[in-house]
Order: sequence, then structure tokens, then C-alpha cells
Amino acid sequence: MKTILFIITLAVGFQVKGQNIINHSPSGYDTPRNEIKKGKVDTIIYYSKTVGTKRKALVYTPPFYTKARKYPVLYLLHGIGGDEREWLKGGQPQIILDNLYAENKLQPMIVIMPNGRAMKDDRATGNIMAPDKVEAFANFEKDLLNDLIPFVEKKYPVLTNRENRAIAGLSMGGGQSLNFGLGNLDKFAWIGGFSSAPNTKTPELLVPVPDETKKKLKVLWISCGDNDGLISFSQRTHDYLVVKSVPHIFYIEPGVHDFKVWKNDLYMFSQLLFKPVDISSFNEYSVLGTPAATNVRSAKYPQIMPDGRAVFQIKAPDAQKVQLDLVRKYDMLKNSDGIWSITTDSLSEGIHYYSLIIDGLAVCDPSSEAFYGMGRMASCIEVPFKGDGYYKLKDVPHGDIRLKRYFSEVTRSWRRFFIYTPAGYDVNTSEKYPVLYLLHGGGEDERGWAEQGKTDIIMDNLIAEKKAKPMLIIMMDGNFSIGGNGFGENMLKAFTAELKQSVIPFVEKNFRAENDPENRALAGLSMGGIQTLYTGIYNTGLFSYLGIFSSGWISGMQDNIADAQYDFMKKNADKINSDLKQIWISMGGQEDIAFKNCKIMLSKFDEMNIKYTYSEYLGGHTWPVWRNNLFNFAQLLFK
Repeated sequence: MKTILFIITLAVGFQVKGQNIINHSPSGYDTPRNEIKKGKVDTIIYYSKTVGTKRKALVYTPPFYTKARKYPVLYLLHGIGGDEREWLKGGQPQIILDNLYAENKLQPMIVIMPNGRAMKDDRATGNIMAPDKVEAFANFEKDLLNDLIPFVEKKYPVLTNRENRAIAGLSMGGGQSLNFGLGNLDKFAWIGGFSSAPNTKTPELLVPVPDETKKKLKVLWISCGDNDGLISFSQRTHDYLVVKSVPHIFYIEPGVHDFKVWKNDLYMFSQLLFKPVDISSFNEYSVLGTPAATNVRSAKYPQIMPDGRAVFQIKAPDAQKVQLDLVRKYDMLKNSDGIWSITTDSLSEGIHYYSLIIDGLAVCDPSSEAFYGMGRMASCIEVPFKGDGYYKLKDVPHGDIRLKRYFSEVTRSWRRFFIYTPAGYDVNTSEKYPVLYLLHGGGEDERGWAEQGKTDIIMDNLIAEKKAKPMLIIMMDGNFSIGGNGFGENMLKAFTAELKQSVIPFVEKNFRAENDPENRALAGLSMGGIQTLYTGIYNTGLFSYLGIFSSGWISGMQDNIADAQYDFMKKNADKINSDLKQIWISMGGQEDIAFKNCKIMLSKFDEMNIKYTYSEYLGGHTWPVWRNNLFNFAQLLFK
């Protein structure tokens, strides 16, 4: 049978270039040096038509400044509690810049430090959070563009094109810099937000047309201290820019909301300005990463770096040897405080099982959530990527994952399954729903799809976008304690009996489930895919849809089972093709451990003219692949 092939590619991590990038200021970078040439700080007064009064700003001119040449300009903005002198008092930027000039690390530039509070009484006194004072920070955009920049360009020998104009700021000024810079790309090509405050516009408003932003930006710098309570505003901007493929530097450093952080930001950002840039190196700048989504509450590690590497730490002062087992084993290094750490190579997307091996004993990481996988509880790390929006939490109606216990007449024991009910299930009490029975793989159980698989989030998003019909999803336990492994025929028969005699009747009695074959689907990954093949093909009168993810009869182990099924399929090909609306088979590419077995099986299907759809999503035998399989398979069901 002719195979229909859909190839879906993905990013599998970032390549680190290994360039010699300095990612933090050295000791003494902000200490005055008597032996070097110094720049000059002056006060300027300009008339603001926007405000209707004269206003002050500080100007720094570089060492060896001369009116005989023209300079690019950096506009450097203060925070909500400061004024035009805040940088001078708290950050002493002239010292940082003088030292950089002495080391030939800067392009000569003029730096303007204005008062970003555009109102007649622009002092940082009284209630600095008063509505009129907050509004004045937004009004400064007009003052900057219409009054200050023209004044500077008239008074000083400056280059007046956008490629020679930069804007950056701290806190409230960081938000202003992002708002004004990204909102006026005809004026600015270099933009820096240091610990940007809540005045920062939402990413969708900051960058409404990403392709246009990409064309005009030279450098977009977004930074924050790792213990800064405002880091979420920088994080959300970064996340959006990743999804939209807008090049930028996301720089996380040790620190809080103070000048220790902002001085370092100025040191780093200023060295990038008005020079050729290599966007391929942008992900290499950050000192720290962001805590993984799979961390326990408040745990800083593991961290995901912008370039896809991960940093792990564990405090074990008495241990002699500690390793990270992340498929590859990494030897961790111990510091004087008894903390062991390691930075991995770049990791591929999605969720990865891992263990810490402490003096030979494999244990879960106390900083990470634990999941049942590999036949035991194991730690996991979730690696985001720009295509993961289909399993991101969104502002859509959400369904539930419920735990249901039932007594099995097959095993004569209490068992359980998880069930996904779509949004509105408890409201629309007369509505019945089709059902997908969704099976886990070997070494996992009924928790796999509910936890690692993110089934509820995937389905919530699909249903909200009307890409999938509302349905119930039953995530049952495919393990049975009857001897042998999950791939032998006795186990497969036990699974079939449990599904037919216990689970389906229980679901259709206790939930508002449609009870005809057209409204039932069966799918599974790996071992669950084999269970789907065995039960689904022999029971086409029960199901109309079968999904086989990263699976196929195992050569050498299941030849007798496979041959018997092929013989059955050959004799019943017309009935199978008639009964089943979809046999959907997907693999994780050639690196998927089931790839060869699947290809052998598909060649048999072709010989028998069995209809099926084949798809690939590169990523091997992993949860990122299976999440994507559910995303695509669910859209085909019950239509």
C-alpha cells in the first residue's frame, strides 16, 4: 500500500560556537584608574515643548572627545525612584566606560542620561508611584523623540541615523527602553532592558511584526538578576522572542534589583554597541540559566541556559563521587562548599529522565519533580523550544485530569486509570463524548500520559482552537503481574481482556461516553503501541481509529505473534480497511529504537494492501515525539 509520508522537523538543540566571549565584568572594572585618560560629565539644559519647561540631562563625552568627528549616541535611562543623576550616583558609568576605553573595548560614543519623568516637577520626591508621575514616564517618549534627541543632535557632533543611536535603562528605564526602542525602530537599532519593570509592554505589543523587527534590530539585550522579583517580565519577553525567532541576548546574572547588576549590564551591553555583531553567539553570553519548569518550588537548579545546555547542582559534602546520568554520564565537580555541579552539552527539546549517582547509588534529584519512568521514580528536566506552544498553558477553557479507581474482574484487584474530561464536561451534563484510550510505554504506567505527556494541556489548546473534537481520554495501566514481560502474548491477552471486560464497560457506565465503535479510538506509544496493534487489529468492531506511536512488532522476540496477526490481517484485509477509519503510525525518525521494526511491519501492511497513514517527527524514542504524536493524531479523530 502506498505510504503517505509527513515529515515534521524540529530544532534539537543549539550549537555552541566555543567563541571566547567574556560573560561578566572582572574585578576592578568599576574602580578609578589614575593613569588613564578620562571622559567628561556635564549637565545640559534643553527646552521641552512636550512638557512646556526647561529640563536637565547629563552628558558623558568620551576620552579624546573632539568636535572634529561625529559620534554615535547611547541614551541611558534611570529607574522610577531616580532622576538624571541616578546613574551617576549609583553606577558611576563614567568610570566603567573610561576603563573600557583604556582597554580599547568600546567604540567612542556620547552617553546621554536624561530625566525620564516628563513633567514640570520632575523630582523624585513624594509618592513616586503617584499616577501622574508614572504617566510622566510614558510621556517621556515624546520628550525624548521630539525635544531631547533634536537638541543633542544640534549641540553635539553626532551621527543622526538609527544605526548610530542606542537606548538602554534600568528597571522603569528598562521598560521605557524596550517600549520606546522597539516602538521606534526608525530611531533606534540598539536596545537594552536591564531588570525591566512592570511598565514593560506585553511582548505582543512590543514586537507586533517580528519579521520587521528582525530586519531593523542590531542588538536587543534583555537582562536581569536571578533573584530579582521582576525577572518574570524579562522572561516573558524572552519566551515570546524565542517563539518568533527574533535574535536577542537574554542575560541572567547572579543578583537582585540593584546597581551591582546594572553596572555589570552596562559593562556588557556597551561593548556590543556600534560594531559588527554575530547573532550566532547571542546565546553564549548569559552567566546563568532559568530554572527548569520541572523543578520543585523555589529550586534554582537545574537551570536551562539560552544555548540549550543545562546546569545541575547537588549539595553532598561527604560524597566521594557524584555523577549525572542523563543517558550520557557526566562527572560532577565539587566546590569548597560541598556543592557538586556540571554543565551539560546542549539538550534536545522536551522532557529528559535523569538520575544523580552518588557514590554508586542512583537517586532522584531533590530539586526536581519525580516521575515514574524507566521502571522507577526518576527525575526529569523539561527543555523548552520555540515550537512547544501546543503544550504551553494558555488562557483557554481547561478540562480536568481525574483519578478513578475501579475493581478489575480480570485481575481480581483494585486498579486505577486517569481520565481527561474536556472543559464544560460538568456543565453540559446531557452531552456524550467520544473516547480515546491512550496507552503508555514500557517502564511507565497510567501516570505517563497524564504527567510527562501533558495530555490535558495539549487537548485544551486543540479544543479551544477547534482543531480537535471534545473527547474523553482514558489513560489506563498497561502493566500486569502475571509473569513475563509486557511484550509476551500472555500479557497482551491480559491487556485485551482488561480493556474489553473491565475498563471500557466501567467508563461507559460511569462517564458520559459514546458507546459505539465510531466513537472509540485506541492509541499507544512503544509497548502501548504493540498493545494497540494486538488489541485493535483483532477487535476492529470496537474501534474506528488506531494510533501506533514509535512501535512495531519486535523482530526476533515477537515473530510468532506478528506472523499470526499478519495471517489474520491477510484474511481480513477488506474488513480491517472497512472498519478502521484511520491506522495512524508515527516514528521518531531513524534514531527511534523501533524504527526498523516499524519499517518491517509497514512493508507487510503494503503487501496486504492495509490502509494506513505514516508520519515522522524527528526526535527518537522520546516524550517530545509522543506529545507531538498526540497533538497530530487527536486532530484526526471522530470527524
